[in-house]
Amino acid sequence: MPGGLVALFDDIAVIARATAASIDDVAVAAGRASTKAAGVVIDDAAVTPGYVTGLDPARELPIIAKIALGSLKNKLLILLPGALLLSEFLPQAIIYLLMLGGAFLCYEGAEKVIEKLGGAKHGATLEDPVSDPVEFEKQRVAGAVRTDMILSAEIMAIVLNEVAAEALANRAIILALVGVGITIAVYGLVAFIVKMDDVGLHLAQRTNAGARALGRGLVAAMPMVLTVLSVVGTVAMLWVGGGIVLHGMHELGIDTLYEYAHDLEHAAEVAGGGVLGWTTFAGVSALFGLALGAAIAFMLHKVLNIGAAAH
Repeated sequence: MPGGLVALFDDIAVIARATAASIDDVAVAAGRASTKAAGVVIDDAAVTPGYVTGLDPARELPIIAKIALGSLKNKLLILLPGALLLSEFLPQAIIYLLMLGGAFLCYEGAEKVIEKLGGAKHGATLEDPVSDPVEFEKQRVAGAVRTDMILSAEIMAIVLNEVAAEALANRAIILALVGVGITIAVYGLVAFIVKMDDVGLHLAQRTNAGARALGRGLVAAMPMVLTVLSVVGTVAMLWVGGGIVLHGMHELGIDTLYEYAHDLEHAAEVAGGGVLGWTTFAGVSALFGLALGAAIAFMLHKVLNIGAAAH
């Protein structure tokens, strides 16, 4: 009996070590996959603050919480099961979905650039007057959750592509971890951003001179932060979207543009190191994304006449 008990404990120890190693592997894979989705995350964080502009400040955090809950439902109840089924029964479709999502990111980024350059706006805007605050809030949340579905689908596709070689259970855990982690990070950051001016006003009323100076600085910095975040989000969409499409073309054997981008990256690395090389490839990806997105916008609005009228 003692011998059997010792053997059982040995077996348990082996299983525990294997489980711990598996957890480590899952954590590493989840972290690696999250970094691949960083560009889409940046855009998600840049887009969301706009959905609470023009509303009662007291409703800002509840609205963000509703959008975050909708985002979790998107990822865990709809996209995660779909991604697992796809990876199990039709894995060859993942690259096409990635490219489709990348093209959509290019289109969205190009639309923003065109609008900044004075082009017509397409689709609904967030500047419409508020006549029914309750209904308007519902529309804002619904619109944000729909936008999140698209961005979340691209995030999950990127993650799935990174962990395709993992076992099914590990894929499920990694997708769930990344989905929950990214949602908390994005909407936590959004909550901080939209309340930064309120924090600043509170600090500006303190008796401590340092606190007052910090508060005034936060209030003054808020418009600049939103502007920078918008620019970074647009660049991230173009860079990530263009890079995804270039990589997908390479995977499908269409190598000309991909090789050209990597030749430029290599030349930049030789001239100025790895950071310059990475920046060069990202810049080429963004320019390609801008060109592709502008072509898609032209086809949709000028040729097919879809969404041609500004709202």
